[in-house]
Amino acid sequence: MQRRSRTYLEGATFDLREHAKRHGARWDTDRKLWYVLGEVPELLANLVRPSSSNEDDAMSTHHRTEQQKAGILRQAPADDAQSDFFVPGIYEVAGKESRSIMDVAVFRLSKKDKRASTVLHYELSDGYVEVKSGTDGMATVWDYDIVLMAISHLTESMNRYIAGTGDKPGRQFRPHVSEILKFCRKGNGGKQTDSIVAALDRLKTTTLKISRSSTGRNGRPKNAVQAEGLINSYKVVSYNDNDKVESVEIELPGWIYDEVVESKRPDVLTVHRDYFLIEAGLGRFIYRLARKAAGKSSARWSFKTVYERSGSTGSARKFSFSLRALIESNDLPEYSLVEEKGLEGPILVMTYRGGA
Repeated sequence: MQRRSRTYLEGATFDLREHAKRHGARWDTDRKLWYVLGEVPELLANLVRPSSSNEDDAMSTHHRTEQQKAGILRQAPADDAQSDFFVPGIYEVAGKESRSIMDVAVFRLSKKDKRASTVLHYELSDGYVEVKSGTDGMATVWDYDIVLMAISHLTESMNRYIAGTGDKPGRQFRPHVSEILKFCRKGNGGKQTDSIVAALDRLKTTTLKISRSSTGRNGRPKNAVQAEGLINSYKVVSYNDNDKVESVEIELPGWIYDEVVESKRPDVLTVHRDYFLIEAGLGRFIYRLARKAAGKSSARWSFKTVYERSGSTGSARKFSFSLRALIESNDLPEYSLVEEKGLEGPILVMTYRGGA
């Protein structure tokens, strides 16, 4: 691997775009070149474009300075060599009619405020979403990485089952602690492993209630309410001599298992691998929002609506300040952010970089 802040590639043109994207490359619309942030995966090393002028070095230095100033992406761990792993991610509950679950924060975006025994309530056009936390505090967007890994495992296992190369998966997910840290692109240190247990406590005691209205076959209106934890239960195996966590066993809730395994058309989206390197909770939420709302094109949301769907407890003015800082850095994976003036306030425009 080669460590450079922004490494441009050559040869990764249209016919190689999927290979480049799969291994973490991004598209520079100004220079019309693919590039990689941080370390270059081995499978892209043969495509590295040689620096032929001081302009490349100057642009690389400028980008590194701006990235450090904005603090959008943290640096990947030294052993971050996973060049081809499956990352389905932002999950959509109960099919097309429940896509709005990605439009709301079902976790807290701050690491400081525990928000123990609190409730987040989001009114939607066809019902509502309610998030309740226990005494351990509300699960964070970083805790939710474990759920993304479980969904990834379940989806991949189901694909093998459909292809006839594996058994039908159950609700139990048994990763090694190092596998969790690797998937979430975190270092394999003692504090990291200890934090997994605390994250599991918060995930288990944070419950999600979804209420949806619909019309039955006889034309009568009906309402369905479903409530479960972000995970159902867990068990931790650790060594007696040093209390280091070896493995965990997670039981997935029914709302995840039923959608991925029992649904005829499971609705699972993929996230860019650099999603796990986004430092700010707001940055992660905006990426999720863009991934669902913009997809491969663009979407426009008012600052006011984004604020209401974020679950933020701060003032709207402070939230807008943070959102504008995110727009100014404009370094989220896959999506560009722009602010526009609207009739009733500022508008956030999210555009897929690879789209038209």
